[in-house]
Amino acid sequence: MPEISFQSLFLFSALFRVLLILYGEWQDAHMEVRYTDVDYFVFSDAATLMASGKSPYERSTYRYSPLIAFLLMPNSFLHQSWGKFLFSASDLLVGLLIHRILKLRGVPEKLCTYSTMVWLFNPFTFTIGTRGNCEPIVCSMILWILMCLMNDRLLQAAFWYGLVVHLRIYPIIYALPIILILDPRHFHSGKKPVLVDWSSRTSNSSLGASDSKITSSHYIWNFFTSIITWRRVTFGIISGSTFFILTGLCFYLYGWDFLHEALLYHLTRTDPRHNFSVYFYHIYIHYEREFSILEKLIAFLPQFIVQLVLIFLFALDLPFCFFLQTLAFVAFNKVITAQYFVWFFCLLPLILPWSNMKLKWKGFACISLWIGAQTHWLMWGYLLEFRGKNVFFQLWLASLLFLAANTFVIINVIHNHVYCPLFKQLQANSSKGTKHD
Repeated sequence: MPEISFQSLFLFSALFRVLLILYGEWQDAHMEVRYTDVDYFVFSDAATLMASGKSPYERSTYRYSPLIAFLLMPNSFLHQSWGKFLFSASDLLVGLLIHRILKLRGVPEKLCTYSTMVWLFNPFTFTIGTRGNCEPIVCSMILWILMCLMNDRLLQAAFWYGLVVHLRIYPIIYALPIILILDPRHFHSGKKPVLVDWSSRTSNSSLGASDSKITSSHYIWNFFTSIITWRRVTFGIISGSTFFILTGLCFYLYGWDFLHEALLYHLTRTDPRHNFSVYFYHIYIHYEREFSILEKLIAFLPQFIVQLVLIFLFALDLPFCFFLQTLAFVAFNKVITAQYFVWFFCLLPLILPWSNMKLKWKGFACISLWIGAQTHWLMWGYLLEFRGKNVFFQLWLASLLFLAANTFVIINVIHNHVYCPLFKQLQANSSKGTKHD
């Protein structure tokens, strides 16, 4: 296969997104089914309200930080597609960051390019930004935080982490692995941590889940015995301050409307509309009665347990841990929509160079099962939504199948992954010399 220049690939993907945005404008004007995501109209309406000095929460179903509406204010005076170009630019930034992170870890250029293509030319991802969904902004921030940690830019990483949790609450799941990775064994005083090079994967190919468990458990034990370190305290203070300052400012400006719609709503959300989650059917048949706070929160228990297990096993292989955490979080969430898939798709290219899974058999099986389970669900969703058929139970069974498919993918990804810690561990004498870090 001829070698592909990353620069040419990137320029082509940028042009492709511009053409999709222009096509979307035409489809919206000439066809019954719109190309533009319904959330984009919500963003635009909220931005127009903010531009006129009103609260964005006067727009029903706007359940995001006011910062999203602020970024889209030019929609009301520049062009209605401003937000789509902004989100698509963030989408392209994700591609650049993926390529840069892989290069920092010593991945060969050809493999970097092919891995980045998984993001840039994934139909699930290039349509998200061009249809007007804000998730690429969040994805780019997650990758930037990861790159800041790799380059020992602790203050930047902490600031952006506080900001991204304010924008979308789900990245809070990354807090514990980040704190674990900020171990004194990884850092020389005044020097960048040493990254484990991709080329070492061959010598580590025999390192399985049991070895990663031993390694991670050692770090977790060290975490509890020496939890207070300069880096951990700094990260916690800066990220926490950023989150609470932004949240406090928004609360001051927009009051309880902001607090409920942007934060509390997502913690206790019960959505009776059909979605990929296995919880939707129970919520649908019991929606007329009020759910208690305990009932709303207990659905987080499976998520919480799975998250702890994954962190315990894979925290030191940070990009891989992030990917598994996100995929599992989405699979076990109370509400699942297609836009959530972007959360883990932006992390998928970061783990591909460390995977022994071949596309021809296992890779194809995982992709086919995941897409097949999703297509099966969409068939029943179509019968319910457009044909008015009473197929709620069948749709719930399809949700169970989709959960099983996600679980199958998680297990196979773990089984075929070459465990590779992000940072090299310092020698014992160096570690003692940097205890204050």
